[in-house]
Amino acid sequence: MGDKVEIPMPNGRPMNGESKGPVAGSSVDEQTHENIYLFVPNLIGYIRVVLCIASLYFMPLHPRRCSFLYSVSCLLDAVDGIAARQFQQSTRFGAVLDMVTDRCTTTCLLVFLATAKPAYSMIFQGLISLDLASHYMHMYATLAMGGQGQSHKNVSADRSWIMNTYYTNKTVLFTCCAGNELFFIALYLLCFSSPKITPALLPPVGGSPVTPANPVPSLLFPSPFSAGAMEMARANKMDSTVPWILTAASLPIMLVKQWINVLQLVKASQWLAEGDRRDRVSVLSEKKARKLQKRQ
Repeated sequence: MGDKVEIPMPNGRPMNGESKGPVAGSSVDEQTHENIYLFVPNLIGYIRVVLCIASLYFMPLHPRRCSFLYSVSCLLDAVDGIAARQFQQSTRFGAVLDMVTDRCTTTCLLVFLATAKPAYSMIFQGLISLDLASHYMHMYATLAMGGQGQSHKNVSADRSWIMNTYYTNKTVLFTCCAGNELFFIALYLLCFSSPKITPALLPPVGGSPVTPANPVPSLLFPSPFSAGAMEMARANKMDSTVPWILTAASLPIMLVKQWINVLQLVKASQWLAEGDRRDRVSVLSEKKARKLQKRQ
């Protein structure tokens, strides 16, 4: 979901001003031999990766198992941030691991939705592109313009009060990220339950409902991994009432999250353009100064 890990400054102090760096008086040797990979929040990050891989394994045919594993992985995204602050183990590696895991899991789910609903694949592909582009541009702009010690969460209110609220207010951040993931999970569940989303789930006229145990002979496929066979295996897996409720409830939050992604992309682009203009002014000024020196 969101990126909960604070990136510390080079002097050991994190960007929010709390004292989370190395303990005063500890030697440099002790600091440099710490095993960053075994920090508690990073261990939680590895568990998230394992859960995500497991959810992908169950994604084609087992919606309940997949949704449970995927949801636990998303919730652990909040836990690793709490652990980082509690154990004073905020690291750049953890922040990047957190963000990469978020981007990859959401992308994998959207890829499934694009394949399950090819008529809307362009929409899902656009959402994937927007998510990756906005976060990459924002991270790159933060590093290029703010310096290596700058956290991507430190967006000044002068630059964008919406982005500032999004990254500094943990309630807003959690609500937006959780609601966004919930919408895609609910849409995923509808692929196994709703004839409106998946017409193949409709029962044949004058016959009994289509189920894996009672398939329509004309729709049988020799390969169990073919698209048609998966459609048959998904037939009538669950009731669609709860997924529809979750979809309707989380839709506004998902739209807000996508709007924030667009805003993040625009603001990052503007920030980079400001830096380019300053660099060009500096280069032109140097050239003018050299010409004056040559004339003199």
